[in-house]
Amino acid sequence: MKQFSKRWLFLILTMGTLLLALTGCGDSWGQGSVLWTMAIFFFWMMYIWIFITVFADIFRRNDIHGGKKAMWIVLLIFLPLIGLLAYMIARPKMTEQDKQMIEEAQARQKRAAGYSAAEEIAKAQALKDSGAISEEEFQELKRKAMI
Repeated sequence: MKQFSKRWLFLILTMGTLLLALTGCGDSWGQGSVLWTMAIFFFWMMYIWIFITVFADIFRRNDIHGGKKAMWIVLLIFLPLIGLLAYMIARPKMTEQDKQMIEEAQARQKRAAGYSAAEEIAKAQALKDSGAISEEEFQELKRKAMI
């Protein structure tokens, strides 16, 4: 077994033992207590994952600065559940930065799949020449192909 795998196994076993001790399931190993412990473990991991994701999102965003970021971090640290819910409600669904990141990811995926911008521009030019699209639509397709 690799060292990485041993570390994860140790972490999982330690967390499981800790949860068993905290929930009082060490006395009797009935089926209900084991399932209850597994549910608690699942929800704690989900809560921690959401916390880390929101924390990272606050630092990644460039549409909020200094004071607002500090306010969100303080709220997350001192009132974590309320802070998480407030951030998820207050955050816009799609920011300009999110759109840009999606376009960049799509461009990387196209390049990895053998996408050719020249072929796409040639197809758009053929559509323009046949009259199927206007000059503005051609320029938009050309701009998208170059990303």
